[in-house]
Amino acid sequence: MSKQIAIDGPAGAGKSTIARKVAAELGFIYVDTGAMYRAMALYMLKNGIKAEESDKISATCDSADITIRHENGEQVVFLNGENVNGQIRTEEVGNMASASSVNGDVRRKLVELQQKLASEADVVMDGRDIGTVVLPNANVKVYLTASSRVRAERRFKELTAKGEKCDIDVIEKDIIERDYRDMHREISPLKQADDATLVDSSDMTIDEVAKTIIDLYRKAI
Repeated sequence: MSKQIAIDGPAGAGKSTIARKVAAELGFIYVDTGAMYRAMALYMLKNGIKAEESDKISATCDSADITIRHENGEQVVFLNGENVNGQIRTEEVGNMASASSVNGDVRRKLVELQQKLASEADVVMDGRDIGTVVLPNANVKVYLTASSRVRAERRFKELTAKGEKCDIDVIEKDIIERDYRDMHREISPLKQADDATLVDSSDMTIDEVAKTIIDLYRKAI
């Protein structure tokens, strides 16, 4: 029977970084749910569907088969059998993903695909509703968070390292607003599962957070 680790939490908490590290150390597959939403958005664009055409998005999403495999140490996203890694990181796909991800039928389809992946392999999956909706019976559930200021500082460092000018106060304001939207959305709002362990990474290193989650997993099994 496959093993599952679910990591939920707000934007900027370090979920993807931690999930990748935990998966690598345990030999699990890291399931990048965001990449799956981008692959679905790419499918819509390939079919000539626009962001505002919600009915067409609903009618088309069931014919998309999206999965993730790891080949030569690299995560590969497949859309109906095609490697689409080189196609899903464009701004056009990102904008479409923002629009299509709020569609209830898209979310239903991707939850179905994510659950199928998790039934076939040992996985670490991160997102907003993994422990509450996607993997409600996961071996370990973690709600990973950090203060809005710490998350803003992380984002500030990331952007300035790329040479972008930014204001840390504006970044923090955006983070707080995004938290509110994620927690109050109608479909699958962000919340800590009742049986999830709260991990606040504000004063922890990446290695410390990863070790905490791995220790939780080893105690659970």
